Amino acid sequence: MLPLEFGILEFDPSWVGSWTQKSLRDWRSKPGYELFSIVVFGSIVNEGYLNSASEEEEFCIYNRNPNACSYGVTVGVLAFLTCLLYLALDVYFPQISSVKDRKKAVLSDIGVSAFWAFLWFVGFCFLANQWQVSKPKDNPMNEGTDAARAAIAFSFFSIFTWSLTTALAVRRFKDLSFQEEYSTLFPTSAQP
Repeated sequence: MLPLEFGILEFDPSWVGSWTQKSLRDWRSKPGYELFSIVVFGSIVNEGYLNSASEEEEFCIYNRNPNACSYGVTVGVLAFLTCLLYLALDVYFPQISSVKDRKKAVLSDIGVSAFWAFLWFVGFCFLANQWQVSKPKDNPMNEGTDAARAAIAFSFFSIFTWSLTTALAVRRFKDLSFQEEYSTLFPTSAQP
């Protein structure tokens, strides 16, 4: 395809059709992926705790339940660290020469991604429930309500991103199984 020129800028529309398996596999390396977990734990840490004039101690915005805030922060931080770990694995993955070792890495990716999808589902349900039963008298000025809603929304979005990662890892595992069977049936050293 010929590139289109707009004055100084050049646009090549051929990149649209070139979204290959590699670019789908590198989904985790996109900046939005880690951003969801940062939004969840950041919004809870920054505006998820309130204090009233009559009390000295802070309380969680989610129905005064400290477990809700702790769960959101813990899951958000650990999910972010898991993203970084598997980002490093994605960078290292092409250098793994053994198909069996690649399979182990992809199987761990499947398990971890499915586990995180489940944890985000639990987190979304827990935070949404605690937000629903929160009493308006606990927060008459509506402080931190946008942050609380953002944490709930991004918990919901995280369910789908981790589920997508699980599906892509399953696809990657099927490709590795095919490569292993192909190399068993047609070894490269058998050429005359």
